[in-house]
Amino acid sequence: QVQLVESGGGLVQAGESLRLACAASTTPFSIHTMAWHRQAPGNQRELVASITRGGITNYADSVKGRFTISRDNAKNTVYLQMNSLKPEDTAVYLCAADIQKPFNSWSHAWGQGTQVTVSS
Repeated sequence: QVQLVESGGGLVQAGESLRLACAASTTPFSIHTMAWHRQAPGNQRELVASITRGGITNYADSVKGRFTISRDNAKNTVYLQMNSLKPEDTAVYLCAADIQKPFNSWSHAWGQGTQVTVSS
C-alpha cells in the first residue's frame, strides 16, 4: 500500500508564497496521476490541481496563474508552488495518487493533509 506524506504548509500573509511537497513511499506499482485537493471547514473537498505521469496538468479556475503543480517521477514526489496567496486559499491541502496494480487493478491513496493558513 502506497503511503503519501505532505509537507510545506504553514501560516503566511496574503501575497506571499508557499511550496508544498508530497512524497510517496516506494512501490513496485506505477503511479499515474497525482493531485492536490483542499478542504476548508464547512466546505466540500475540491480538486486544486492534477498532473499525469507524462506531465499533463489541470488546474481549478480559482488558482490558475497563481499555482503550479509539478512532479519528480524518480523521487515519486509531487509539488505545488503557491504564489500570490489569498485568505480564501486557507484550507487543509491533501495529496492524492492513482496507482495501477496487476490485472488492470487500480487503487487510490490519500495523504493526511497539511494546513495552509493565509492571513489578511
